[in-house]
Amino acid sequence: MEIFIDLLKAFVVGGLICVIGQVLIDLTKLTPARILVTFVVAGVFLGVLNIYEPLVNFAGAGATVPLTGFGYTMSKGVYKAVAEQGVIGIFTGGLTAGAGGITAAIVFGFLAASIFKSKPKS
Repeated sequence: MEIFIDLLKAFVVGGLICVIGQVLIDLTKLTPARILVTFVVAGVFLGVLNIYEPLVNFAGAGATVPLTGFGYTMSKGVYKAVAEQGVIGIFTGGLTAGAGGITAAIVFGFLAASIFKSKPKS
């Protein structure tokens, strides 16, 4: 039964993050690209302020899978790298922490492009 509670929490939190994105699309003139960047930057700021970690502990994948979770992961990586390497960690920490997700996006995007035939938008 506990797994269903965890799934429900992830679904609700992830859904609320998506609702925020949909509201931004519907009620503002922001482009989807700007909304995506806003989510990543919001995740970084919430991670730096230690506000996002309790949400991650509560909702798990519901908080780490959306783009705000990517920003949070990058901020954690920078924090850890600065503690270990000093100033150079500012430049390396975010990429090191996000490398798995970035690599997965590239590999699965390549696989999808290899399997399916693209069509023009006409």
